[in-house]
Amino acid sequence: MSHYEAPIREPLIIGHKTYRDITEDIARPIEERAGKLWWIAFYASLVLFIYGFGCIAYTIGTGIGAWGLNRTINWGWDITNFVWWVGIGHAGTLISAVLLLFRQRWRMSVNRSAEAMTIFAVVQAALFPVIHMGRVWVGYWVFPVPNQFGSLWTNFNSPLLWDVFAISTYFSVSTVFWFIGLIPDFAMIRDRAKTPWTKKIYTFLSFGWGGKAKHWQRFEEVSLVLAGLATPLVFSVHTTVSFDFATSVIKGWHSTIYPPYFVAGAVFSGFAMVQTLLLIARKVCHLEDYITMYHIEIMNIVIIITGGMVTVAYACEYFIAWYSGSRYEDFAYLTHGAATGPYWWAFYSLIICNLVVPALFWFKKVRTNIFATFIIALIINIGMWFERFDIIVINLSRDYLPGSWTMFKPTIIDVGVYLGTIGFFGVLFLLYARTFPVIAQAELKSILKISGETYKAKEGDEHH
Repeated sequence: MSHYEAPIREPLIIGHKTYRDITEDIARPIEERAGKLWWIAFYASLVLFIYGFGCIAYTIGTGIGAWGLNRTINWGWDITNFVWWVGIGHAGTLISAVLLLFRQRWRMSVNRSAEAMTIFAVVQAALFPVIHMGRVWVGYWVFPVPNQFGSLWTNFNSPLLWDVFAISTYFSVSTVFWFIGLIPDFAMIRDRAKTPWTKKIYTFLSFGWGGKAKHWQRFEEVSLVLAGLATPLVFSVHTTVSFDFATSVIKGWHSTIYPPYFVAGAVFSGFAMVQTLLLIARKVCHLEDYITMYHIEIMNIVIIITGGMVTVAYACEYFIAWYSGSRYEDFAYLTHGAATGPYWWAFYSLIICNLVVPALFWFKKVRTNIFATFIIALIINIGMWFERFDIIVINLSRDYLPGSWTMFKPTIIDVGVYLGTIGFFGVLFLLYARTFPVIAQAELKSILKISGETYKAKEGDEHH
């Protein structure tokens, strides 16, 4: 019996698996033909994706006037969606890096999909700063190019530049982290490949992996170093994004609570998205033995914790508005605030989706119910979108001058661009599920002896 684990801890891998079973189960979705469900989902995503790109092309051709923006509300759905997508990408790094450093074994069934999701979400987020520039052809100004303006960076003070730094760093570290983890799995598919063409591709991708002790040692060292690099990123990226708001003088934005509040909200929405996608992948790829009820419950517990942080942050916002004694803050939050103003519906959507509904996870019955988990996770994602919408649109709609008060109405192009990114995300995720192992099989094998059901049972007998 292993000395460092309580015998009562639930098995992470159920169904009396052998090493060979794990290989077969994880390789099956890649080697078999796609089912009908996969094709339906793929075509639905593809249609949205094409429509969205049509809308983006129209925006670039016509100008930002195609969106519902006006002189007062100069940021609308574009930045709302940008912050939403960056937030969704947060759980991947958190699950893989932070939990790796804390040696949490349950992350092994979840981390691969979460990392892939991070990369795909960051790709969607990166689209928005580019298209909301309006003049996409001068986009190269955000990079350090020698130019006739006398400095490497044309406009170093622009918040747009911070986003470029945040996204590019986050994307590159996440991609390297994800790819390193995939190497042993690529080798597994390489060794099972039936056609010379597949063998060639996976041989190239697996970087000559042979599974020797030396290879594993290097693999673990690199993973730890990357996890150490990625952990500060979890905090820095969304902090940078929150500075887009917090460094301005607009009432309701100008607040020091924004960085931690954004980070908590990001992890909250990210975990909800991981839940949504994993529950689907678990069903479609028949991975119930690896992504067990135990995994789902633990992730729901993380959602409760981060949801609690977000709730406290909302309360703090109101407190700060009252305590600051600023007439404008008071107006934005209290006298004519979000709850009573013309956008009351968006405010209450946020409160119900982010505070009321996730509180159901306090009950074990709800926490361990797959259908309930799926629905609540979807609701949280909607709520987090409303949170970003509220922060941007409510605070901008009531300007300092009552003469320029206005309302924001999204156009069909706004909606199209947003749906297009959801379709793009779907296309990427579905293709990934068909070509990459969805679960890190090499890592699962390393914990089979201590957390597989068969071994647990043996241990229990010895213990008695």
